[in-house]
Amino acid sequence: MSGDETWGAALDPATGTGSFPVTTAFDFPTWRTERSLGTCFGLVVRSMGALKGIAAGFRSIVGGEVTQYTELLEDSRRHAVDRMIENARLMGANAIVGMRFDSSEIGESLTEIVAYGTAVIVGPHQ
Repeated sequence: MSGDETWGAALDPATGTGSFPVTTAFDFPTWRTERSLGTCFGLVVRSMGALKGIAAGFRSIVGGEVTQYTELLEDSRRHAVDRMIENARLMGANAIVGMRFDSSEIGESLTEIVAYGTAVIVGPHQ
């Protein structure tokens, strides 16, 4: 994903209508950042579950993509982004810049996914 991609449809910063824009870039080319509100984040900790874990274990022996893990991580990233957006909204933001993901393992069966960025208020260029 390139640094200028955003999630969601265009937002009119003047009215605050539309979906919540999120970008991996540090600004939006068509909007002016009026105020930075600080770091926002969304955190998810997931477990594969015993049955899916066994199926994934067999797949890893054979080789190839382990779709059980892929689906788990895709779903976890979506939830982390949703929680990050909710956190930014609670802070009073109407957009997020500099969005990133991080992940780590907790023990042998838990995966932590965090989405984080800078909550900002954007408005139209003057």
